[in-house]
Order: sequence, then C-alpha cells, then structure tokens
Amino acid sequence: MVNDERRNEPLDTPSQRTPHPHGEGATAADGQAGAGSLIRDVALYSVARLALVVVLTLLILYVPRAFGVEIPLLVAALFAVLIALPVSLVLFASLRRRVNVGIAAVDERRRTERADLEKRMRGENGR
Repeated sequence: MVNDERRNEPLDTPSQRTPHPHGEGATAADGQAGAGSLIRDVALYSVARLALVVVLTLLILYVPRAFGVEIPLLVAALFAVLIALPVSLVLFASLRRRVNVGIAAVDERRRTERADLEKRMRGENGR
C-alpha cells in the first residue's frame, strides 16, 4: 500500500523540479517564452517566404514587359512559387535553423512533461 501522506504532497516541490539551463527552477513561463519565440520565428519565416514570392512574381511580370512580352499573373505567380522554394532554403537558412531548433526544444519539453506525467500516473514521484 502506498503511503497516503506522500500522495497529498505537491508534486512540484523545489527538490523535484527539473533544473533550468540558467540555474533556476523550470516554470510554466519558461515553456511559454519558448513557444512565443517559436511562434515569432515561424511567422517571420512565413512572411519572408511570402515576400520572396511576391517580389519574384513582380519581377517575372514586369521585367519581360520591358522587352514587349506579356506574362499572365497566374503563370508569373506559379513560377515565382517554384523559384522561391529552393531560393528561400538558401536565403533564409539561419531563420529556418532557428525554427528547427525551436521545434526541437518544444518537442523535448513536451516529451519530458509526458514522461513525468506517465511516471506520476504510475505512482512514482522521484523518491
């Protein structure tokens, strides 16, 4: 039989917290800050890629007009998307790496929280 006193103890005591990389206890605000920067990085990367598609579309539309060639907007947009795919991998490599690191950090935090929850559900509380 499990000791009832231990069941009623709070599970998030300072001795049971996972150490934070900066030396303090991990809090929910740390997870939110990580998720916030990830959202910002993903939004920035998406906006940068869309801006690249718009710039390429405008170039494909108006550069040939200087030589008397008309290109339909849909065709220009399609070519811009196809060209932007590999170009954005090179131009925005550092931003893409930041997004990947952020996703990995969020995945690791969720994996740790899930393992902790499963451990608590089995009745193991780290003592």
